Amino acid sequence: MAGKTGTQLPLQDRMGFATPVTQVARGVGQSVWVLLAAAIGCAVTISLAPDPQIRLAAGVAGATFCIFVLLLRGAVLRDSARQHRLERDLAQIMGHDAAPCFSTDGSGIIGFQNTAARDRFGIRDGTTLIATLKDFFASPASVLYRLQTRAMSLGFAREDVVTRRGHTRLSVHRIADSSFLWRLEEFQDRSGTGRGAETLSLPMLVASKAGVVLFTNEAMRRLLGGRPKRLDRIFADQVLRSGEEIQVSSVDGPVRAILAEVEGAGERREIYLLPVPETAASGSALADFENVPVALLKFASDGALVLANRAACEVLGITPEEDTAFHDLFEGLGRPVADWLSDVVAGRVPAGGEVLRLRHGEADAYFQISLRRIVEQGRPAVLAVLNDATALKKLEAQFVQSQKMQAIGQLAGGIAHDFNNLLTAISGHCDLLLLRHDRSDPEFADLVQIHQNANRAASLVGQLLAFSRKQTLKPEMLELQEVLSDLTHLLNRLVGERITLRLTHAPDLGAIRADKRQLEQVVMNLVVNARDAMPMGGTIRIETEALTLREELRRDRAVVPPGEYAVIRVLDTGVGIPADRLQKVFEPFFTTKRVGEGTGLGLSTAYGIVKQSGGFIFVDSEIGLGTVFHLYFPIHHATEAERLPGKGAARRPVLKPGEGVVLLVEDEAPVRAFASRALRLRGYTVLEADSAEQALRTLEDPALDVDIFVTDVVMPGMDGPSWVRQALEARPNVRVVFVSGYAEDCLSENQARIPNSVFLPKPFSLNDLTETVQGQMH
Repeated sequence: MAGKTGTQLPLQDRMGFATPVTQVARGVGQSVWVLLAAAIGCAVTISLAPDPQIRLAAGVAGATFCIFVLLLRGAVLRDSARQHRLERDLAQIMGHDAAPCFSTDGSGIIGFQNTAARDRFGIRDGTTLIATLKDFFASPASVLYRLQTRAMSLGFAREDVVTRRGHTRLSVHRIADSSFLWRLEEFQDRSGTGRGAETLSLPMLVASKAGVVLFTNEAMRRLLGGRPKRLDRIFADQVLRSGEEIQVSSVDGPVRAILAEVEGAGERREIYLLPVPETAASGSALADFENVPVALLKFASDGALVLANRAACEVLGITPEEDTAFHDLFEGLGRPVADWLSDVVAGRVPAGGEVLRLRHGEADAYFQISLRRIVEQGRPAVLAVLNDATALKKLEAQFVQSQKMQAIGQLAGGIAHDFNNLLTAISGHCDLLLLRHDRSDPEFADLVQIHQNANRAASLVGQLLAFSRKQTLKPEMLELQEVLSDLTHLLNRLVGERITLRLTHAPDLGAIRADKRQLEQVVMNLVVNARDAMPMGGTIRIETEALTLREELRRDRAVVPPGEYAVIRVLDTGVGIPADRLQKVFEPFFTTKRVGEGTGLGLSTAYGIVKQSGGFIFVDSEIGLGTVFHLYFPIHHATEAERLPGKGAARRPVLKPGEGVVLLVEDEAPVRAFASRALRLRGYTVLEADSAEQALRTLEDPALDVDIFVTDVVMPGMDGPSWVRQALEARPNVRVVFVSGYAEDCLSENQARIPNSVFLPKPFSLNDLTETVQGQMH
């Protein structure tokens, strides 16, 4: 056999093996003849050339060629001797081995055969091992290439292959750099796809890993009525498990049997069918199952209820004799519960627990159900363990509701902020147009409509801010008797003639601290809802009560701390609110009215105002009897400063052409354009900046004199309070007006540390802006 090869290249006609060593040897032989021919040419040149230098060069070249010939020939002889020694050693070791043995080079060409190989396959000198074994088993090229590649890296490899006679263990060892020793150890077929299996009385078959049936014995063919080609034509279940009962599609219909599977050679599957044992469960096991103090149920693989112990019957309200199924008892998984049980039976999902709702029953009941796959008498089944999860589910629903309300509030606040910027630009530019038109102009009425609808939109945005508790409130000391008495005339006009409004005050009701306009809005919303709940007429009562809580009150996920409270109750005798909708009435856009009759923001607005004022709101209702809303406001004891007599209402400033320089900082271009024009119309000099950074660059000029900053609070980059604090270090006497679409409370802490500052909420009109600036200037 040839010695070590050079770089091995793929060779198509050798089915993926490397370039043969023998080809290298043949190449060496060809090179020897070429070198000899060159040496002879040099000798002829020496004899014929007249020039001595040419004869000398030809002599040196001829000598060199002769040396190469000797070296190459010596290498060939050395490799040949090594090959002979290797074959002699193999003959001494493996010559009389009972298993056929071969040696091959890197290309798979056979060099050595022992006696068993010659007797089994004949003399195969010069042929490949692939050609020798092509009729011995399927795909010898891929098997031999795989084993040789593994032997090159590990030194050895082996694999069991299926042959016509049974199966053979094919092993290979690397015995030189590119030489391999192969050994074929044949075994008698364990499953006996011939005589042994045919004589078995048990039905059996042999299948490949892909499910192709390779062999069936006589008993299996009688059972099936023929020779099936695939396992899915025999068994109803696609996943076969050894030791379990399965259903076989026989010639006489479905037959049940215990399946036993044995791993065969070459990834074959040997499957036997055994009769089903007829053994009954012991009475003691049934007794233990019945008396265990945990709700247990047993379901068949198709979901039918097989057994339920006493505890399960009590919590589910069923009888042991009741014919029911898993999907008849439970729901609420998000997909058919029967599919979940089928997945557990088939092993597609691991055993685990889910919270499901009981289908029947008057009240909602939830159970934490854990399923586990079991096998009884060869048949797969499912054991279910039940734990009452009703309280847990209600707590989860409350938590989800709380999260939803918080998320809606954040969304509403963000939307309201963006809309406030848009509405400021719309209403502001509308004000500018109205200044240039009088009532006789045709466009005047259109501009008024735009202005009114912009104000309506601003009111709607205010309701969103009220729900999200981000509106700007102006709290003051209020006496509820006075506020409600002043509001009675308007409320009577709202409720109409069919409904009677009654107002009852409690004596010695303390003062509260709230925004009067917003409190009136809350009461009006509640009265309007009560009116709509009584289409045939009725009575609405508004009552107040002085309440002292000695200990905290827990209700509707809220905790009212101990203290003194002023309580307002709005009662009606309307249709009432169903229990399933009672917890949704404070959600924005939730309404039972038809389209166009309501926005669904009334109660959510009331909820936000009360919460932002530090109060609590609850609702009780009963179908056909009416609804009661309870509003709790803490009693506010006035401080010494609040008891001082007020100075009276400030006189409305007279708007005259202004004098002064205003630095306007606003990132929204339409708002900035409107505000700049409005201030210039009042005579102010306006410097504009679209960011805090640009404003600070403008103020770097020491010769620039600025009287007032008008700045947005929330801007990209540096916010309003931050740049104003920095600017006031060099200009401490400048006045400040903060504007924002968010509530003032988001600014209150920063504004408290900035002197001479006021807050102007968006959307603002032309007059609101100019009056605020003029008030700061003067």
